[in-house]
Amino acid sequence: MSVSTAATDRSVCRDTSGALPVLGRDVTVPLVTGGEVTYAALDYAASAPALQRVWDDVAAYAPYYGSVHRGAGYLSQLSTDLFENARRTVAEFLDCRADDQVIFTRSTTDSLNLLAAAIPADCQVFVFETEHHASLLPWKDARVTYLDAPRTPRQAVETLERALADRTESIEGGHGPALVCVTGASNVTGELWPVRELAAAAHAHGARIVLDAAQLAPHHPVSVRDLDVDWIAFSGHKLYAPFGSGVLAGRADWLREADPYLAGGGASRKVTRREGGGVDVEWHDTAARHEAGSPNVIGAYSIASACRALTEAGFDALVARERHLIAKVREGLAEVPEARVLSLFGDDAPRVGVISFVVEGWNSSHFAAALSAEYGIGVRDGLFCAHPLVRTLLGSDPQAQGECGAPEAAPGEKSLNAIRVSFGAGTPDEHVDRFVSAVKELVTAGAKWTYRTEDGRCVPAVG
Repeated sequence: MSVSTAATDRSVCRDTSGALPVLGRDVTVPLVTGGEVTYAALDYAASAPALQRVWDDVAAYAPYYGSVHRGAGYLSQLSTDLFENARRTVAEFLDCRADDQVIFTRSTTDSLNLLAAAIPADCQVFVFETEHHASLLPWKDARVTYLDAPRTPRQAVETLERALADRTESIEGGHGPALVCVTGASNVTGELWPVRELAAAAHAHGARIVLDAAQLAPHHPVSVRDLDVDWIAFSGHKLYAPFGSGVLAGRADWLREADPYLAGGGASRKVTRREGGGVDVEWHDTAARHEAGSPNVIGAYSIASACRALTEAGFDALVARERHLIAKVREGLAEVPEARVLSLFGDDAPRVGVISFVVEGWNSSHFAAALSAEYGIGVRDGLFCAHPLVRTLLGSDPQAQGECGAPEAAPGEKSLNAIRVSFGAGTPDEHVDRFVSAVKELVTAGAKWTYRTEDGRCVPAVG
């Protein structure tokens, strides 16, 4: 029996609350007030815990690990087969078109930087200021138009349509190539963006579109065909698959015509010495063109395993349960007058399990530190690698320093940061219930411990 066959024979089970089994669900952590508690991992938007299914699949393969595309031996051949099967599994998971390429990268950030290196000369890129830095920053060699934060999905579409209609001419005349980069779900607010409508607007104006699905793919089914996007990027570590791997999937032409993202073995089909010195290189025109070096076969396999596990679990059930958890959090925070949930599109906007908020009278770093140290709850605080968006949402809210402040702001700026709670398929109800209870208790009774700032982080004071 092959490793891939053995792996797919395992079914996906849920616990009594409907959560999928993940690693770390039984880990206990110490509290500063004494004793231990089961850790509540509520920072899925940064890195989701590995699905137990993924871990088991990788463990089953590990003894068979071998070089990929390099060896004649049995383990090398098996690993190569597994790696290429993983590529096909991801293509099916994303509902890719027949001629799309699936390239394995290190992360969403790596995927978008790869695409940025492959866009045609004089391409104009359109990106909303609301994007994660992975989507906002890679386009430094292009003509970039940054679009203001929209306040409704319809406004997002209208803003893009106006920008595309008014786009500047290329240096050769005419409009030339254009690319729109947009998120599927905000890593700050969790709100879903109107991807299908934005793709239609882009194509109507002769532009292409890439979808940052880092926060969307773990929560909702994503179809390249249905959304009609040209490329999609996501990360394994947010899809319950660790090991530092990501995906860029989509149209092959720009990728095939660009120089390899990295030059080296694997990307090259043929290398010969040139008469008079130097070498001539014939590069692959397949996905291998941008996968130089020994590939991360375990990372690719873990992504494929996660794709299979989520598909087998059924996104309808996963989405329904997540909406239940979202409602619990939002209803709980609504009962705390001091808490303000951050939003672009309003309370009724559909969203994934990512919610950011601030608490009046508290610096967010202090609040997050107290949640961890006194309740065993892991959340995120700060600007979430989406500085322009969070600054827009917090622009009028001064942050109380309290006992423990955030990292120092730049001269003339306020110290701004927020708290982010995020969850997903592996989150039990108890973790969400404990979070809501802890927020209410901290706001009502205050922290039980004293905190101080150390290296820009708020930590419990010792001694």
